[in-house]
Amino acid sequence: MINNTEDTSMAKRLINMMIIATASLWALAGCDNSAEMAAQASEPAVATADSSTTATKTIDWSVMASGEKPADPTNYQYPFALDSQNVRDYAEYFKVDNATAQHNLTVSMASNEALSKALDQLSESYVSHELTDGNDMKLIIHTTPDIAASSYDYVLSDDFAKGLVLPIEIKPDGKKSEAKAHGEVQEE
Repeated sequence: MINNTEDTSMAKRLINMMIIATASLWALAGCDNSAEMAAQASEPAVATADSSTTATKTIDWSVMASGEKPADPTNYQYPFALDSQNVRDYAEYFKVDNATAQHNLTVSMASNEALSKALDQLSESYVSHELTDGNDMKLIIHTTPDIAASSYDYVLSDDFAKGLVLPIEIKPDGKKSEAKAHGEVQEE
């Protein structure tokens, strides 16, 4: 017979294993730097740039656009039930409500779609990335200073999360992420 303490511990280990597996897939996708840089747009779709940087390249968000229309997350048919164990564990671990956990789990599992498209353009300028958790999930991509800071709301096209929006932020800070990201596991 398993007691509640063992159930909780087992659930946390399962979530940690899922997080590590997802992070491993992201790391593998980030290893392919052979793609050539795409043609740069003169006016990115949603971009902001800091004029004090030496940025010479911008992300062409139009190349990344999926062509999907954003779905309404409140009426979305998520692949995880609102009261499923995965959703409840995520909500408890990241201190969010179940609806946010359900959304974040789905978007995080499909986020590689957007990341791989960004990496195709960033090539050698890519430094690291993080997928933040909490009420405002977003994909933050850290680059070398030659890339202009920008942001974009990417609409996922894969059937698993079709129509859900993943905000992307390009940070040309040349740093490895210091924030607690989705793929990072801290032992308790």
